[in-house]
Amino acid sequence: MFRHAVRTFLPLLQNTSRRKIPVRRAVISLARTYATVPESGPAVTATNRAEASLKRFWKDVDIEKRHGGYAVTLDKRPLRTPSGNPLIIPPEKRLVAALIASEWENQTTVLKPHALPMTSLASRALDAFEDEPTREEVRAQLLKYFETDTICYHAGAPVTLVKLQDAHWKPILDWARSAFDVEISTTDALLVPTQPPETILKFNDVLSKFTPWEMAAMERATYTSKSFLIALALVKRHIDVNQAAQAAHVEVNSQIERWGEVEDSHDVDYHDMRRQLGSASCLLADY
Repeated sequence: MFRHAVRTFLPLLQNTSRRKIPVRRAVISLARTYATVPESGPAVTATNRAEASLKRFWKDVDIEKRHGGYAVTLDKRPLRTPSGNPLIIPPEKRLVAALIASEWENQTTVLKPHALPMTSLASRALDAFEDEPTREEVRAQLLKYFETDTICYHAGAPVTLVKLQDAHWKPILDWARSAFDVEISTTDALLVPTQPPETILKFNDVLSKFTPWEMAAMERATYTSKSFLIALALVKRHIDVNQAAQAAHVEVNSQIERWGEVEDSHDVDYHDMRRQLGSASCLLADY
């Protein structure tokens, strides 16, 4: 599943620049160890500096072993998160380190913040989800998405929409009910379906056991797909990136089938959806 996510995510990353992404070089460099480089304080991090200048200020991107994990370096200076924490990727997540390095190597003259999805996602995991109060707050926010989950609202027409709902939404609902032994209410009316309190408590318990990396992936996938259940199925590896994107785009795809595609709108959304969901899926890879 993760290899599929990389195949989905990598072309989208390449489309953000004319330069090729040297993933092979980044992966090979995992075995290298460089000399100690000057420390950069938390007030001026590579991420913050890049966001402020919006221009590429580095020449070389590489990966070094540091503090029991991997650090992506710009001109041999390690990246830090926006909060100033060292951006150290665990040793079991070499793919994540390689993709982060590729993002920074792929920036040309002008920085494109939207082309750094892995960097922002890894930073979110390290900055936010080691803190229990933040985890509790995010869990509450994500559960609100479940209470009004997109895939719990089923239309009775047109026929194309009904078919897409049956093909992409019902399998996720059936899986969630079975996998977690819960009841999930759906509706074909305008009224908001009331979800059983026991179901909400169950999903809160599931989220409470997530690692910081799973929480970061879950948060992004939920906000991107507008669905707690689609995100949960992706994080739990029940569906892949393409399946998650198709489920999230059911209503849009129904409109496209009826009225056609709007250039520079539907196609942009298509790629952005897969970029965001692809980054969430890749973050979960343990190799």
